[in-house]
Amino acid sequence: MIKVNAPHIGREEVEIVEEVLRSGMLAQGKYVELFEKQFAHYVGVPYAVTVSNGSIAIYSALKALGVGPGDEVIVPDFTFFSTASTVVLAGAKPVFVDIDKDTYTINPNEVADAVTERTKAVIAVHLYGHPSGMDELMKIGKEYGLSIIEDCAQAHGAEYKGEKVGSLGTAGTFSFYATKNMTMGEGGAVTTKKKEVYEYIRLLRNHGQSRRYYHEIVGWNFRITNMQGALGLIQLNKLPQMNRRRREIAKIYMDELSGIEELTLPIEKPWAKHVFHQFTVWVSGDGKRDKLREYLMKKGIQTGVHYPIPLHLQPALSGYADKKCCPVASKASQHVLSLPMHVMLTDDEVLQVCTEIKSFFNVFKA
Repeated sequence: MIKVNAPHIGREEVEIVEEVLRSGMLAQGKYVELFEKQFAHYVGVPYAVTVSNGSIAIYSALKALGVGPGDEVIVPDFTFFSTASTVVLAGAKPVFVDIDKDTYTINPNEVADAVTERTKAVIAVHLYGHPSGMDELMKIGKEYGLSIIEDCAQAHGAEYKGEKVGSLGTAGTFSFYATKNMTMGEGGAVTTKKKEVYEYIRLLRNHGQSRRYYHEIVGWNFRITNMQGALGLIQLNKLPQMNRRRREIAKIYMDELSGIEELTLPIEKPWAKHVFHQFTVWVSGDGKRDKLREYLMKKGIQTGVHYPIPLHLQPALSGYADKKCCPVASKASQHVLSLPMHVMLTDDEVLQVCTEIKSFFNVFKA
């Protein structure tokens, strides 16, 4: 079976986790602190603070920026659920806007039209590893006094005009889930240039403690373990190499599949560096996406659909949505298909995927 995604764990990761286990210092410790410093330096900001996962990273950023009851936060309609659910959990209202069909990221023109006197922030998701149009979003933020949160869960190392994502907005949020471009198994982080955001999240993640048993705010336990910090350090060191491999795999797909009329392949804007968390194609034709997916599964090839339901149609979010909103997102949910993409793939496996896709479309035309 050719898997759609898989973590890349080597000897170095095993050895450093074993070192932590043998040390007995399992909770948050020196490796967490070291990871935070190195991750901040990698992204290009003065501050990074780890939390328990990517969803908590968004929630923590929202709380640090003062988002709460009565506020609205503009989010793309086509993304993972937690981009919007964290807004609800912070007490605010998610406002769904449509995406740009070329990049699948939030459409800045739609954002500008959605701003009201209640709008407090915008969440820009760098979906699949391609950056959002940050200049336009930052201009809107400046004009209306809004915080811009970058959801970088799928975009570790991606660049916008030569700058790393997570360094451009008011805050950046990251996930280190098992299938991300780098992993801790689970985990997350918030990056920022604002000291007050950093300091608030450090309190929030540790029961509001500024020192042991002295609680300045009511917080949570959002800490990661020393094992996760150690694993993250090794993965961060490998991230440039792993992203290069993803781009190599993407090039094979692009070269091999470019002649298939029914497929729209990913693009990379001139100002962007795509890190291909997913290699997601648009399959034209009613129902053809699902038929291709079934065909590939029979051939031993996994695929994914990211995402089959736009946020405005999710039952849990029905009270916040206009059922007629976001036609591009709605159509994307019926046509997108993610092909296998992870650094463990061999060139031969990628070529096998391409061969089977070509075979499907040849049979379909016959």
